[in-house]
Amino acid sequence: MPLGLTYFVVRFLYVTIDKRIMGTIDEFIGFNVPGLGIILILIILYFVGFAASNVVGREILKFIELVTNQIPLIKSTYQIGKQLSTTLSLPEKQVFKRAVMINFLKPGMWTIGFVTGTVFDKTQNEILLKVFVPTPPLPTSGTMVIVKESEVRDPGWTIEEALKSVISGGIIGPNEFKLGDINSFSERK
Repeated sequence: MPLGLTYFVVRFLYVTIDKRIMGTIDEFIGFNVPGLGIILILIILYFVGFAASNVVGREILKFIELVTNQIPLIKSTYQIGKQLSTTLSLPEKQVFKRAVMINFLKPGMWTIGFVTGTVFDKTQNEILLKVFVPTPPLPTSGTMVIVKESEVRDPGWTIEEALKSVISGGIIGPNEFKLGDINSFSERK
């Protein structure tokens, strides 16, 4: 899907540039240069990306933040999205520790969750898991639950496999899982 989307975007840009702009350039230089349109697209995309990631891009982002900070509902949504994208883009900080399965809505109905950390329950004197349960197909939305470790199961999936399954709504991903016994994580520690 990403490759296909990239193909259609580049094709759209190529056709747009090649048909409209290249005709003018061909008339100006007096002859047709095959492939010049795609070369121009790549050069333009490179410089747009370079500008967006440097001074011009920072100024545009500052302006967008200034505007979004004035609109109450958009402000909070934008800040959450910004914080999440910043967190997910940090290579040195693994956001999801492991993929788990937890009961959802009723016993025996399972959903995918991602352990994001732990919290200590002073009253029970035990460590609880913070589990993010994403909403397919957009893994940036969902809910966070705090559960006992005995309430989660190890499906035997990597984080990448579980994310693929969530994003695709279950179409892509592992074809099998194991709902290990209650102490499956404790035994691995």
